[in-house]
Amino acid sequence: MVKAQFVWGILLGAVLILSALYLLFLFLPAPVPALVGQYFSPAELERARRYQQTVRLLGLAAYLTKAGLLWWLWWSGQGASMARLVLKWSGHRYCLALALFFGGIWLLLRLAELPFTFSSGFVVQHRWGFSTQGLLSWWLDYLKGSGLDLLFSGIGTLLLFWSTARWPTGWWAAAGLFLAAWMVIETMLWPVFVAPLFNRFEPVADGPIKDMVVRLAGRAGMEVEEVLVMDASRRTTKANAYFAGLGGTKRIVLYDTLLKNYPPEEIEAVVAHEIAHWARGHIVRSLVWGIAGGFALFGALYAVLRISAPGEALRGGPYAPHILIIIWLFFHLLSFLALPVQNSLSRQLEREADRVALELTGNIPAMVQLHVDLARCNLQDVAPAPFVEWLTYSHPAPWRRIEAALKAW
Repeated sequence: MVKAQFVWGILLGAVLILSALYLLFLFLPAPVPALVGQYFSPAELERARRYQQTVRLLGLAAYLTKAGLLWWLWWSGQGASMARLVLKWSGHRYCLALALFFGGIWLLLRLAELPFTFSSGFVVQHRWGFSTQGLLSWWLDYLKGSGLDLLFSGIGTLLLFWSTARWPTGWWAAAGLFLAAWMVIETMLWPVFVAPLFNRFEPVADGPIKDMVVRLAGRAGMEVEEVLVMDASRRTTKANAYFAGLGGTKRIVLYDTLLKNYPPEEIEAVVAHEIAHWARGHIVRSLVWGIAGGFALFGALYAVLRISAPGEALRGGPYAPHILIIIWLFFHLLSFLALPVQNSLSRQLEREADRVALELTGNIPAMVQLHVDLARCNLQDVAPAPFVEWLTYSHPAPWRRIEAALKAW
């Protein structure tokens, strides 16, 4: 028990320390590099900083609320009491009890974070002039997203607990294999089956944009399967683009707001950046990193369960339903503690994509102006505190991307 208290104390203490530092540096004025003043006014920087502070504060509050609820359910014994009641109601039918218990805890967590999700995703976006979405549309999106999360996380939970019965000491490896298979399947099928549930996608029409894509792809020595336009303007005024898919489902997706509001040379810089992700195999590299991280995560979970719930981890048969709480708590805490590693790897890929994009276009002024315009349009914090960038930024801060482009001149 002492070992368990020590391990959980370390995990919780690390999360609280990181959270406190995050809050401190989020609101502590950060030095602004001289370069930034060439492109942004003090008023623009302050407005973007206030917007980002609001969104990030709500995100942190949602995270800590869920962590606190899971912690209370486990250490108070309320979770175990709920599990016993569910087992009784289900006539001690294990699978039914596990499904009901999962659904109940999932719903509690959803309700706990809903005020923050609604505030950040609807209220704040309207207040700052980004959202073009009505209340009914927002709720439909929320319910669809929640339904998918309930379905997939429910299936994952049932597979995980089945694995604990089938392989009492090696389930963590089986869980890693299941997760690896799911990550590959999700990467392939998400653009085809899930994304269209939320947006309409149409191929880029014949013309300058399509010709430009073909030309850039040729320079990169590859063929682009699909370039699609997404009706992002149904929900937001923000502009963006992304790449997705694997094998025959690979595609570049451009927001219609990008095509409507940005000049051709900046659109070219965006497309070149996305092609660079393909050309350098970033989807596959991200998958490999994710799969390796999944095995490490489940291995660590098994080690923690052996000292936190030895009666379950060391005996044969499936884990009791209430063990789901400690599993979710572990994943929840680790998801925050792993952010620096995940985001560092992501920033590495983004820097490489920017560099290759410049090689493909040779248009440094357009790349610089793109980062300026995207930061201004999306109210990005151009020069966040280094700690905030290190912890939470999946892309380099805008000023670093501008600086990197200028150095290539």
